[in-house]
Amino acid sequence: MVKMVVYGRGSFDQTASILASQRKGDYPFIFLVDDIFKERESLISRIPLEKKDKVIFASAEDEPKTKQVDRIAKELIEEFGEVSGIIGLGGGSMLDLAKAVALMMTNPGSSADYQGWDLVKVPGAYHVGIPTLSGTGAEVSRTTVLTGPERKLGMNSDYTPFDQIVLDPALIKNAPKNQRFYTGMDCYIHCVESLTGTYLNAFSKSYGDKALELCEEVFLEKDVWDEDSDDKLMMASYHGGMSIAYSQVGVAHAVSYGLSFLLGTKHGIGNCIVFDQLEEFYPEGVEKFKAMVDKHQIHIPKGICAGLSDQQFEEMIDVALFLEPLWENALGSNWRDTITRKKLREMYEKM
Repeated sequence: MVKMVVYGRGSFDQTASILASQRKGDYPFIFLVDDIFKERESLISRIPLEKKDKVIFASAEDEPKTKQVDRIAKELIEEFGEVSGIIGLGGGSMLDLAKAVALMMTNPGSSADYQGWDLVKVPGAYHVGIPTLSGTGAEVSRTTVLTGPERKLGMNSDYTPFDQIVLDPALIKNAPKNQRFYTGMDCYIHCVESLTGTYLNAFSKSYGDKALELCEEVFLEKDVWDEDSDDKLMMASYHGGMSIAYSQVGVAHAVSYGLSFLLGTKHGIGNCIVFDQLEEFYPEGVEKFKAMVDKHQIHIPKGICAGLSDQQFEEMIDVALFLEPLWENALGSNWRDTITRKKLREMYEKM
C-alpha cells in the first residue's frame, strides 16, 4: 500500500518539501510528465526543479509499453547512474509508466520479464504519483499495466505501489469531458467487478462501496460538473484502487486487455466498449452505466472488431484467457465451463 498520502487543493505546491527529505546527494529527481502539458507553462513552472533534476515528457497517446519503460530506465542509468526518485505527473498511463521505470532502475533485465504476479524481487527507486485525471486507481494500485511483446499484463508486486501520492483535485479541473468520463468509468467498472466477485472481502467491500457511491453521485445524481465533482471523483479513484488491493477486477478488464493489446484501445474507453455489452454478467451495473452514458451524452464506439481476421480474434482471446485471476474472481474456480474460446469470440464480435 502507498505509505504516504497528501490530499487537498493546492497540495501540489508541497511537492518540494515532500521530496526534500528523500534527495540523495546530487542524484536527481526525474519528473515523467504527460506531454499534453508541454505547452502548459502554468503547470510546468510549478514543478520544483533543483540541481540536476529533470523533466521528461512522455506521450500517453498509447498505453505504456515495455520497450518504452526499458528505454527510459536505460537512458537514466547511463546518464546519472541512479536517481533520488521518479515522479509521475499525469493520468493513469503516466503513473503506470513512472512506477515501471522506478522498478527498472534497480531490477535487471527487461520490464517484460516482470509482467505477472510477484515477479519483482527488489524495491525500485523512490517514486511519487501525482494524478491529473481520476478513475484508474493507478495512484494506489500494486500493478503497473504494460503492453509487452507477447501480452498486456501488469508488473504486479508489493514493490510497485508509490511511496507517496499527492492528490490535488485542482489538477484535474477542466479535463476533457469524454476523457474524464472514460477514466471515471474505469473506477465505476472495476468497483462493480470487485463488489460482485468471488474474491470479495470486508476490506475490498468497504472501499468499493464508497467508491461506487461516489461514482453514482457524480455521474448520475449531479446535474452540473463543479469543484465538488472533481473532489469526489478523485476520492472515488482512491477508494476504487484500494478496493482491488485485496480483491480483483473481472470480465470487462479481462476482455478489454485483448482490445488494448491488438488494437491499441486505451484502457478507459476499452472498458466502456466492453462493459456496454456485459448485461449477461453485470445486469444492474450495465443498466446504470448506460444511464450515465445517456446523461452525459458520451459516444461509446461500436464495431471496432468488424473486419478482424480469425488470427486477430485468436490473439485477443489468448490475451484475455491468460488473465486467470480475473476470470476466477468474476465466475469462480469453474470459470472455464462458461468462458470458452467460442464464447469469447462471440463477445468480441459484438464490439
